[in-house]
Amino acid sequence: MTPLQNLKLLDLSRQLPGPFCSTMLADLGMDTLMVSNPTDPFGSGIPFMARNKRSMKLNLKTEAGREVLLRLVDQADVLLEGFRPGVMKRLGLDYATLAARNPRLIYCAISGYGQDGPYRDRVGHDVNYLGFAGVLGFIGHSDGAPVIPGVQIADIGAGALMAVIGILCAVIARQQTGRGQMVDISMLDGAALWNVYPVLLHLLGETPQRGRTQLTGYNACYAVYETKDHRYVTVGAYEGHFWATLCTSLGHPEFIERQWVEGDERQHILETFRAIFRTKTQAEWMAELGERDICFGPVNDVGQMLADPQLRHRGMVVDQPNGRPTLGNPVRLSDTPPSLRTPPPLFGEHTDTVLQELGFDAAGIERLRADGVIGE
Repeated sequence: MTPLQNLKLLDLSRQLPGPFCSTMLADLGMDTLMVSNPTDPFGSGIPFMARNKRSMKLNLKTEAGREVLLRLVDQADVLLEGFRPGVMKRLGLDYATLAARNPRLIYCAISGYGQDGPYRDRVGHDVNYLGFAGVLGFIGHSDGAPVIPGVQIADIGAGALMAVIGILCAVIARQQTGRGQMVDISMLDGAALWNVYPVLLHLLGETPQRGRTQLTGYNACYAVYETKDHRYVTVGAYEGHFWATLCTSLGHPEFIERQWVEGDERQHILETFRAIFRTKTQAEWMAELGERDICFGPVNDVGQMLADPQLRHRGMVVDQPNGRPTLGNPVRLSDTPPSLRTPPPLFGEHTDTVLQELGFDAAGIERLRADGVIGE
């Protein structure tokens, strides 16, 4: 049993935020159908994000294609889309139209800036949302430019995961009211919410600056250090007792009372620890400090992450039948856990099956194919 197995999701989204959201829901059992334009070069997308889903080709710019979607909406619980605001309305498939047809429908739209406001029609990507939200301004060193993170914080953390929360909240609300609703997710909104510590400093009267706050590598107790083999380790000895253990372990107990010093003293401690960490390899430091109460670990590359014993044990890295690893689902439920049930489908693999479920016969399906409604 999976917790969402009786719910049907139509996923019209592509690229990253929407498909990531629907993957989380599909892993938890939601019956997910990807609906894509027959000529979409993205196809069924990144394999990891297409698992546990079916794939259907459908041209929504045709009247017949829109009619097929409306018939799918009649049976759906959730519709997810990631178009620019206004696109679905121009197609005649906006929330008001679909809700009039199926009042129980939960309609989730993920966009860069939301469905209203002065930025509504702007285009954007992860880096733009992080910039507007102030998040990007805190990533990097104090003497350099902002650094673009290697993972998509706004797309996934501020977009996809907020959409999952919104959809599940709407499902619960529907159990009480019997009605669906619109879930309007803005990646800028979600990214702004990540500013917990900077906003706290601001409200305390401080001016947070890139690379100069306690959690950005400014102090030796919370920093990244290069090792002898040109790899890196992380130190998060923020609390005093962790810091004391680190200083003692590195042979400098005199630094224990100087954790938050400024100026030349701060720089001296940083340079001392940098020199020490360069004397041994990452593996040697892990063997020496990994089990101590320091808050210590490696900066893994992707290969190391995929082989990590903790992630393997937790099912966050799973070997597929073809021997290639894939990522698991981090939601741990004791009775109804997520699962990897079906492999990523071929692009449009389930088109005919879905149409048959809607009552189309073989001749009707061939007409749709000949008219370019469902592609080849």
